[in-house]
Amino acid sequence: MKRDISDFVSKCLICQQVKAEHQVPSGLLQPIMIPEWKWERIMMDFVSGLPLSLSKKDAIWVIVDRLTKSTHFVPLNCISMRL
Repeated sequence: MKRDISDFVSKCLICQQVKAEHQVPSGLLQPIMIPEWKWERIMMDFVSGLPLSLSKKDAIWVIVDRLTKSTHFVPLNCISMRL
């Protein structure tokens, strides 16, 4: 049975791509710092590739406060930002 499993794994493409035994253990998890004030820690992202709006905006800048999960959505003209 061990030989059959070894043969199967050696021929399986997905099994060859996953090398879990060669990865370093991740170690202990570290706690995430909790902000004390609103807007002290934020996350940002861009949503691009949208169709043009009437005001010629085709992207959104998303800003999220990590404490309260409050958000700002800022419409942008991504075409003028490209070089």
